[in-house]
Amino acid sequence: MKYIDEFRDGDVARTLADKIAALVQPGRNYSFMEFCGGHTHAISRYGLSDLLPANVTMVHGPGCPVCVLPIGRIDMAIRLAQDRGVILCTYGDTLRVPASDGLSLLKAKARGGDIRMVYSTLDALQIARDNPQREVVFFAIGFETTTPPTALAVQQAQQEQLKNFSVLSCHVLTPAAISHILESPEVRQWGTVPIDGFIGPAHVSTVIGSRPYEFFAEEYRKPVVIAGFEPLDVMQAILMLVRQVNEGRAVVENEFSRAVTRDGNLKAQDRVAEVFELRSEFEWRGLGVVPYSALKLREKYAAFDAERRFEIDYKSVPDNKACECGAILRGVKRPQDCKIFGTVCTPENPIGSCMVSSEGACAAHYSYGRYKDMN
Repeated sequence: MKYIDEFRDGDVARTLADKIAALVQPGRNYSFMEFCGGHTHAISRYGLSDLLPANVTMVHGPGCPVCVLPIGRIDMAIRLAQDRGVILCTYGDTLRVPASDGLSLLKAKARGGDIRMVYSTLDALQIARDNPQREVVFFAIGFETTTPPTALAVQQAQQEQLKNFSVLSCHVLTPAAISHILESPEVRQWGTVPIDGFIGPAHVSTVIGSRPYEFFAEEYRKPVVIAGFEPLDVMQAILMLVRQVNEGRAVVENEFSRAVTRDGNLKAQDRVAEVFELRSEFEWRGLGVVPYSALKLREKYAAFDAERRFEIDYKSVPDNKACECGAILRGVKRPQDCKIFGTVCTPENPIGSCMVSSEGACAAHYSYGRYKDMN
């Protein structure tokens, strides 16, 4: 299959592995964070860690939008469906994330909440058109990749004067999360999470471009290589990072040049800027409260803001004490370090968000058998 098989060629992967092995310096450790959950899955699915030298370590990052969604935000969505009687529309990967009181969106649906899975914002708009007598709320989550469709939906609703449509915005920003990680005590103060460079996200970068990462390279002296999600993309990105570290360079390089430019998708950025503005702060699962890291609707579109329309407040809720998702999202621990990983917590019975989402690190390790690697 053209453009797929070329990036999954085993012989090329082994050649890249040999080049990495030849480049790494004995006695030196290399630690790279793959920010995005898509890269985590590629590494686990194709066994890329087995091809890397022992002194090259991959650290999982918080780039899974469902994983970083705090319990309190899911509680807000459940309250809208159960207490306010709205039709709540959501993407499928949020349905099973554990919330308070043993609930999830799926369990709330089983108790009578009108919660519907949609594949796009267009589906949510159509449900609002088909049910003019009902309030319809779209539970909007995700990084910069999924924000433009939400912005378009809000503009379309305004144009059509769909008075029964609103958005519960939980859109978050990649650069803010990277900054928070680099400023965290684990990285900057204690050094318990060594990070020599980043594999930059693929889909997010098609929207925002490579320019936003230049700050991290310059300010923190951390190289960034934007990479696609295929195994050869990841291997090539690791090779490029090793070269930068060896040469003492810290710049942004674009391995995924077939889809990403320096400036990104300007039309999508303009739509987002028109509809959304920065929140002063937002709680992330695992990262805590991160300033200026999420988006809310501008005053011009306040009529479509579910938080304002229904006057619902956010309440922070602590994670399950047995769950290590927070530490895993920060790169402090691996899925295998969690005592309930693969035993109590499985994809069929998820305790934490990292096991629920198809992009979660725990789901990746479990699904592809990496839980057997306990070293």
